[in-house]
Amino acid sequence: MTFRIGIISDTHGLLRPEAERGLTGVDHIIHAGDIGRPEIVDALRRIAPVTAIRGNVDSGEWAHQYPDTKLVRLAGKSIYVLHDLKTLKADLGAGIDVIVSGHSHVPKIDTFGGVLYLNPGSAGPRRFKLPITLATLEVTPDGMRPEIHDLGGDY
Repeated sequence: MTFRIGIISDTHGLLRPEAERGLTGVDHIIHAGDIGRPEIVDALRRIAPVTAIRGNVDSGEWAHQYPDTKLVRLAGKSIYVLHDLKTLKADLGAGIDVIVSGHSHVPKIDTFGGVLYLNPGSAGPRRFKLPITLATLEVTPDGMRPEIHDLGGDY
């Protein structure tokens, strides 16, 4: 059985229709911070259950309900979510399978020491010349398949 996780970050208050389409059909969504406004998570929850953390732009009363980091277990995998990878303090010997981060707006998939590092890039307003992206992570009995999806477009 395949469990699909949609991973999005740095929406900065903008949930593009392309992002909603890209997340359609996932079993769970992780938002790695810089949500921008509470309506973003509400809209994501209409697609699938959501695990979200607070990023450096998330302030105000609504943002207090989101932690700075979160360890979530999905499809038998331990996934540690934080906004800025540079602030990582987790003990990687603690059985963590995936580390999800955002902040840099640069999509990236890396594996170090058996741990998958996944940054979905930014799905919000375009910054500089960086792409508009999100990621999916398929967890199957054979392993994990991460993928970056370029949403294209701009407004």
